[in-house]
Amino acid sequence: MDTPSAATSPQPEASGLSSQEAEALLKQVGPNAVADVAAKPVRRALGKLWAPIPWMLESAILLQLGLGDYPEAGVVTFLLLFNGALAFLQEGRAQATLDALKSRLALVAAVKRDQNWTTVPADTLVVGDIVKLTLGSVVAADVSVITGSVLLDQSMLTGESLPIEAGAGTATFAGALVRRGEAVARVTATGSRTKFGRTAELVRTAKVESSQQKAIFSVVRNLVLFNGAVTVLLTAYAFLLPMPRGDIIPLILVAVLSSIPVALPSMFTLAAAVGARALARQGVLPTRLSAVDEAGSIDILCADKTGTLTRNALSVTAVRAMSGFAEEQVLAFAAVASSDGGSDLVDAAIRAAALQRPFKGADLALLSFLAFDPGTKRAEATARMADGADIRIVKGAFAAIQDLARSPSAAVAMVDELQAKGYRVLAVASGPTTQLEVIGLIALSDPPREDSAMLVTELRGLGVRTLMVTGDAAATAKIVASEIGITGAIWATTPLPDDIDADKYAVFAGVLPEDKYSLVKALQKSGHIVGMCGDGANDAPALRQAQMGIAVSTATDVAKSSAGIVLTEPGLAGVVASVREGRATYQRILTYALRSIVHKVVQVLFLAAGLIMTGEAILTPMLMVLMMVTGDFLAMSSSTDNVRASPTPSVWNIGRLTIAGVVMGLFDLLFCIGCLATGRHFLGLDAASSQTLAVVVLVFSGQAVFYVARERQHIWSSRPGKWLLVSSVVDLSLISSLAITGVLMKPIPVLIVASVFVAALVFALVLDMVKLTLFRRLHIA
Repeated sequence: MDTPSAATSPQPEASGLSSQEAEALLKQVGPNAVADVAAKPVRRALGKLWAPIPWMLESAILLQLGLGDYPEAGVVTFLLLFNGALAFLQEGRAQATLDALKSRLALVAAVKRDQNWTTVPADTLVVGDIVKLTLGSVVAADVSVITGSVLLDQSMLTGESLPIEAGAGTATFAGALVRRGEAVARVTATGSRTKFGRTAELVRTAKVESSQQKAIFSVVRNLVLFNGAVTVLLTAYAFLLPMPRGDIIPLILVAVLSSIPVALPSMFTLAAAVGARALARQGVLPTRLSAVDEAGSIDILCADKTGTLTRNALSVTAVRAMSGFAEEQVLAFAAVASSDGGSDLVDAAIRAAALQRPFKGADLALLSFLAFDPGTKRAEATARMADGADIRIVKGAFAAIQDLARSPSAAVAMVDELQAKGYRVLAVASGPTTQLEVIGLIALSDPPREDSAMLVTELRGLGVRTLMVTGDAAATAKIVASEIGITGAIWATTPLPDDIDADKYAVFAGVLPEDKYSLVKALQKSGHIVGMCGDGANDAPALRQAQMGIAVSTATDVAKSSAGIVLTEPGLAGVVASVREGRATYQRILTYALRSIVHKVVQVLFLAAGLIMTGEAILTPMLMVLMMVTGDFLAMSSSTDNVRASPTPSVWNIGRLTIAGVVMGLFDLLFCIGCLATGRHFLGLDAASSQTLAVVVLVFSGQAVFYVARERQHIWSSRPGKWLLVSSVVDLSLISSLAITGVLMKPIPVLIVASVFVAALVFALVLDMVKLTLFRRLHIA
C-alpha cells in the first residue's frame, strides 16, 4: 500500500488530526511499528536436512532400510541428525537484532488529537499527526519541526558524533533522542516507511552466503560428479560379470557411503568453535561461528569512523588566543560559560580541558548562567573577577559571537583554518556588557583511537585494505583518515549508485545506513570478502550483510546483535586477532577438506579396482559405516591442530584443491591396490580376509594422507596437535584390534597388520614429495 503523500493526504493545520481521521489513516497504512517476522523453529530445523550432504545420507538410510541393515541405518541417521543439530544451533541472529532495534523505539508519544494534547501508544501515530518533542523523549516517527527548537542526538541512525540543532523546517527521524529544548512537529512517515524502519528492513533481509558454505557445496558437488560417474560404471560392470543381484545393491550402498564427506559440515563448525574459544581469551566474542572462518578471508575492512576509528567523545583539539590573551585564559572563561554536570558534550569537553590547563591569573565567581540556546547559538554567563569587577562571557558559534563583540581581523582566518581541518569552532568573548571582545577560539573534534593507525598498518601488512565509511562530512572524514593512514579518493555524495566502482575510493563520507549496506554489497559483487566494523544501530544492516561484522566494545545492543564478532575489550586489537585466528582456522579446515577429497576419491576407486581384481565387493556396508565413524569423525581432531596462519587472505579455490586431492588420491590408490594384490595373490587371502585387509589398508593409508595434508611444507616441519595424535592412536589401535581379533570382520595375522603400518610410513614420505610439487604448482599455501 502506498504511503500517503502531500498530494493525496489532508494537510492538517497545527491543530492536528481528529481521532476519526487518525483511525482511518491507521487502518489504511498500518501501525507505526517494525515488522516482526520470526522464523519458525520447526521450519528452520527441517531446512538443515535439505542440502547435498543430507540428501546423500538420506539416500543411504533408505537403501539400508530396504536391505534390512537397521543398525547401520541407525548409525547413519545419528550422523545426519548430528550435523543438522550443530547447524541449527548457530542460527537465529536476525530476530535478535530486530528485537534490539525495536527496543530503541519510543513506546508512547505526546500527540494533538481533537484539539487536545494526549499521550498515545507510539504505534498508533499516522502521517499528519502533530507531536511534541520534549527533553529526554525519543522521536516516535519521522517528523518535520513546526515551532520551537531542540538539540537532537541522531547518532544511532546517522553515526554523527555531535547532536544537531533542529528548528522550524528541520526534518528528523524516528529513534532520535531529544537532549535539550522543546518543539512541536508534524509526522511525515511512520513504520517501515521511516528511515529507522528501512534500516530494520535492511537488517531483516541482509544475507550473504558464507565462503565456507560455498566451499562445502563445491567439495560435495565435485565428489558427487566424480564418484557418481565411477559408481555408475561400477554398477554396469557388476551387471556384466554377472554378479548376483542380491550383491549389487549392497555394492551400490557401499559406493554411496564411500562418497559422502559426512563430517565435513561438522568439521567447519567444530574448527570455528575452537577458533572462537581462542578469540574469547583475547577479548573477542564471536556471536556467529561462520564469522571466525570468514575473518581469515576478508580482503577489505569497512570501518565506521565515529566510535570505531574515533573515540566518539568530543575533546578540545586546539585553542587560539587573540593578542593580549593566553590560551589557558580562553579555556577558563569558556568553562565559566559552560554547564556543569549536564548532558551537553561540548560543555563537558571544554570544562575538562580547562581543568587540565588551569589559568592562575583568573579568579572568577559565577553570578548567573544561561545555557546554550539553539535559537541564538550561544551560551553566556556573568562572573565577578578578583578585583570586584563584573564581566560578561559569551561562548558560541563564531558568526553569532561576531555580531555581539569586536573581533580582530585575524580571527576570520583562524576560523577558516580550523574549520578546514574538520573541527567544530567556537568563539569566546568577554568584557563589560556593552564592550564585548573576542578573546579566542576553541576547536573541538572527535579524535582517533590511539590504536586506529596501528590497526590500519597491521591489516595492510596482512593484505587487508581499510576503508572509512561515515555519516560525517567529507572534510572531517578526510582529516581523520589522513591521521590514521587511510589514503585515497573520497566519495561524498548520497545515495551510492548501484554501479559504483567502490575499489577506487578509500573514504565514503555523508552516508546513511542504506548506503553502508549498499557499499558492502557492491564490494561483495566485485568479488571481495568484506569485513564491517561499527558501533551504532546505523551500522546494523551493513554488519549483518558483511561476511564478518565486527562490533566494538562500546557498540549499541543493536550493533552487537547484528555483528558476527563483538570486541569485549576497549581498542581495536581484536580485529587483527580475529583475522589471524580466522586464517589459522582456515588452515585446519583446508587440511580436513583435502583429506576428505583424497579419501573419498580413493575409497570409491579402490572399490572399483577391488571388484575388477577379485570379482567381488571388497567392502561391506557395515565396514564402510565403521570407517565413516572412526575415520571421518576422529579426523575432526584436526580442528585443534598446530598450524601456521596464512600470510595473505584465505581463498577457497576448490578447483585447485580438487586437482591436488585427485592427484594425491591416485598415488594413494596405487598403494592400496598394491597392498590388496599382495594379500590376494602372494599371501593367498580369501575373499573375507581380503575385505579385512582392505579396511586396514584404507585406514592406515588414510592416516598417512592426513599427516601429509596437514603441513604445507615437509611432513616433519611442525609438531601435530595433541588431540590429533590421540585420535590417530585410537583409530589405528581400534581397527588393528578388530582386524586381529576378528570382531565385525574375519581375522588376519598381526604380521600383516604390522607390515601394512610400515608400508604406510614409507608411502607417507613418498606422498610428501609429491605434495610439495603439487602445492607449488597450484599455489596452495
